[in-house]
Amino acid sequence: MSASEAVPSPRSGASTQLAPFGTAELPALPPRILKLIGPGIVAAGVGLASGEFILYPYIASQVGLSFLWAAAVGLITQFFINMEIERYTLARGETVLTGFSRLGRHWGLFFVLLAIIANLWPGWVTSAATLLTYLVGGSVRWIAIGMLLAIGLILTLSPVVFRALERAQALKILAVGSLFIIAALFAIPSDIWAAAPAQAANPRLPAGELGWPLLLGALAYAGAGGGQNLCQSNWIRDKGFGMGAHAPRIVSPLTGEPAADAGNGWRFEIDAVSLQRWRAWWRFANFEQATTFVFISFLTIVFTSLLAVATLGGRPELPRDISFLATEGEALSAAVAPWFGRLFWAVGAFSLFAAALGIVDYTSRLAADVIRTSYRSAWNESRIYAVLVWLISATGMLVIASGMDQPLVLLVIAGCVAAFMMFFYSALLIVLNRRMLEEPLRPAGYRIAALVWATSLFGVLSVITVADQARKLFGG
Repeated sequence: MSASEAVPSPRSGASTQLAPFGTAELPALPPRILKLIGPGIVAAGVGLASGEFILYPYIASQVGLSFLWAAAVGLITQFFINMEIERYTLARGETVLTGFSRLGRHWGLFFVLLAIIANLWPGWVTSAATLLTYLVGGSVRWIAIGMLLAIGLILTLSPVVFRALERAQALKILAVGSLFIIAALFAIPSDIWAAAPAQAANPRLPAGELGWPLLLGALAYAGAGGGQNLCQSNWIRDKGFGMGAHAPRIVSPLTGEPAADAGNGWRFEIDAVSLQRWRAWWRFANFEQATTFVFISFLTIVFTSLLAVATLGGRPELPRDISFLATEGEALSAAVAPWFGRLFWAVGAFSLFAAALGIVDYTSRLAADVIRTSYRSAWNESRIYAVLVWLISATGMLVIASGMDQPLVLLVIAGCVAAFMMFFYSALLIVLNRRMLEEPLRPAGYRIAALVWATSLFGVLSVITVADQARKLFGG
């Protein structure tokens, strides 16, 4: 049976502007697979932001390590989501947003608009700038503007954009890892280490102390969330996973080598050789995601939580925003030495800057992909991406330079959008990978069950978050 016979075409009229799948060979997994490791590192690096540096440490400072189980549940849930996103790109060589657009032309645009709304206010870069002021002083406003300018230059002058992003996130993880090693030696007392296993093995749901929205948000967004998960598809395509090897990478329109735009996607013939290759790619993709994104994210949450317990455990009235890191840095300076508090702020500032770099990248990358595939097929994706990077960066600069305070409504929107997105695309992934892939490539029953769980989790979280924010806004 041929691939074209095995898979139904998208519904008539739903994707009339998308080219049909081409036919190409599924390449074999190369023997030097370590060179392929990277998308999971990027996902971990971009995802290690305020949640890992503020949210989980804040929870640990109040209730110890009894909520770490939620990080494990959240990361395992996102592992299954990410692998179904990767499945489609491994099999078709096009991004999952293009796949969604085959189910209905405007699905891709729907998710892009949500990603833009979630990242509309440049709080992700002002957080990095605020941490830098703890080290060197200065104005948060102008430091943040300088950071946005640097982000624009990095993402549009790098010959191969993903390679620059990959190196930045790898350097971030190395810096964070070095901080943890030093903290383990100097900042975390032996009694904290001794008590940690018992605390972690005694799971609690401290809703009475901390509130449902905070706890459910921590559970759901450990590691990543929202549009970042969708970009896992774009990142493995640029890395050349599976059928993504047939698609050109996004390059700088100024310094990169010119390449023809990709077709929308490809099928490969189902036979003994291709299935053997598919199974090799699928095993590797699962291994790469588990040992990078899941492992690094969980290890970071554990160590930042331990550090918070050691320095701030039991202190009431701690802030839940970026000023939490000011308090923690001061406590580390007092407990260890002034140099260690400053090192903590330096690593934190670089970590949040690298996260901001990734946020601008994935928002621009998702939008460029959808614009080219669904609306402007004659346009060059690398050029669209570069324009969007500078539009997002310039918009952030203008907003920050204006001196506007962050509107409450944008905080509310940002808090609701990620869960809303994940609710929709977790469900849509079930439809996509069952309808658009051949039977041997489709997800197993337990993976479908994991997506059903994710849909339910993010649906409940969306309702709780919206209800809680509405109550805060309107009272009652």
